[in-house]
Formats: sequence, C-alpha cells, structure tokens
Amino acid sequence: MFGSCQKDSGSTTVTPTTNTTAYTGTGSVSKGVGTTTTANLFTSDQRVAGLGTVTSTDSKIWTVPAEVNFTNTAFPTASDLNNSYVSGHSYATATAAVAALMGSDIVTVDATGEVYTVFVFADNYFEMYVNGIPVGRNPVPYTNFNSNIIRFKAKKLFTIAVKCVDWEEHLGVGTEDATKIGDGGFVAVIKDAANVIVAVTNNTWKAQTFYTAPVANLSCLTENGTSRLSTTCTTVSGELTSYSVHWVIPSDWFTTTYVDRSWPTATLFTNATVGVDNKPAYTNFTDIFDNTSNDASFI
Repeated sequence: MFGSCQKDSGSTTVTPTTNTTAYTGTGSVSKGVGTTTTANLFTSDQRVAGLGTVTSTDSKIWTVPAEVNFTNTAFPTASDLNNSYVSGHSYATATAAVAALMGSDIVTVDATGEVYTVFVFADNYFEMYVNGIPVGRNPVPYTNFNSNIIRFKAKKLFTIAVKCVDWEEHLGVGTEDATKIGDGGFVAVIKDAANVIVAVTNNTWKAQTFYTAPVANLSCLTENGTSRLSTTCTTVSGELTSYSVHWVIPSDWFTTTYVDRSWPTATLFTNATVGVDNKPAYTNFTDIFDNTSNDASFI
C-alpha cells in the first residue's frame, strides 16, 4: 500500500543555507522555484493547480509537485460523495450517494469477484489502484475539498495502492498561496457488498515519501532505513529560495508484485491536524470516516 500525502506544518521564517553538502541522504536536491509547464489543471477553482519542473544539483529533472493522471481519460474518475463545484454532486448521506450510482462506475478487476465500495477524503489529490488496475482518481486537484466514492469488483485478497499529492502554488518549494505550507492527509474506508467495513486507513498501511519541501537547512534531514525524516526541521514560511528533496518513484510501485515490506509504517494524523473540522465533504459523513467501531485514520 502506498501513500505519500505530504505533511508539513509551521510558520517560522528561516534563511536557507547555501551549502548543499550538508545533505547526506539518498535524494536529489533542488533549490528555488521551478519552471511552470502546465499553468492550471482545473480552471474552475480560484486556487491554481499547476505542474512544473525543477532541476536538481545532480542534473536530474523532476516534475513538481508530482506526475499525475488528472488529464488521462483512461484513468477512471472517482464518483462524488460531496463535490461543491458546478460539475459535481453533493449528497446528504453516503447511502444516497451510492444509490445515485448507475453501475457503470464499477471497475472490474476480477470478473467473478465481489463489489467493494471505497469512501475517500484526500487533502488534496489521490489516484487509486487495485491489483495494479486504476480504479479512481480525484476529480478535483485542489480545493474546494471534496470526498469520493470508488467501486470495484475484485476477489480477496487484493492490493490497494494510492498516490497522494499535496498541491503547491509555488512549484518546487512546497508552498501554497504566498506563504502557507500545506498540510495533507488521506483517509479511506472500504466496505464489501454486505456493507461491512473490511479495511480502513491506519498504521497497518505502508507509506513512502518521494518529495519533501520546503527545507531551510539540509542538515536537518535524516534517513533511518527507508524512512525519510524531516521531523527535526524548522519549516519555512514564504521562502522561495528554499530547498526540496526528490526521490525516484519505482515504475511498478502500484503493482501486486512490488514489495513494500521495507517501507515505513504510515504516520497517523488527527482530524484537527489535517484540518477537516470545517470541511462538509468530511464532517457530513463522520458516520463513515469516524465509525465508532472501526474508525479510519488520516495517514
């Protein structure tokens, strides 16, 4: 299982160091804002969800914030649970949202399998695979925050893989607006055809980071095995000359044959940390996401 929802927070302004030799990890280091390649993937929003590139000090070119399938029509779009945009639908209950689906939304992984339903809230964006097959991606790249339903037919046991992206308006340095560093999180609940919860996001999932930004002082970054840690770093507010660190995403990360055993255990975040207390796409469905007997966690 894969999840790389970026989680940085803080507002202390720190002048970046200029000594890249302070970094001794396995990633590639870039500095400053990148070059925009796609101005905005979603013009319906007041927030810009763009794509760009940065070149690291080892002459590698990286897509920031990430390579995504948002414009790939072959990648299924997740159905709406709550989507406030004109093109979206918002439902009073999860039951009503599922009832509105026509059946054409179900992605077949195994023709003789059972239908499973996934309820998802992502800050900001996700792409989900089951057994290596794309089953749904967020129809909204940035805000307003929305929530989704994905249905697929599969046999147990199946492998779920998710790419998570936190968008940035200063491409390559990890900041939103003029100064704000994004928080992030991904929560999912999976039910079988009998409406029984069979899986939730929690610390049994594996998660790996492939992009860390912004970084003021590269010496604060550490690695412990495959864990890429920035917990001792002082985060930067509005610093457009800060550093970013990038790692190559394995080409087969979402397949059933990829071994994620060495990946770190997913870190759990509270609702308050992710900041969903005033997000109707989440709070209207706490019976799903905060089920009293099987509570899903943000990872």
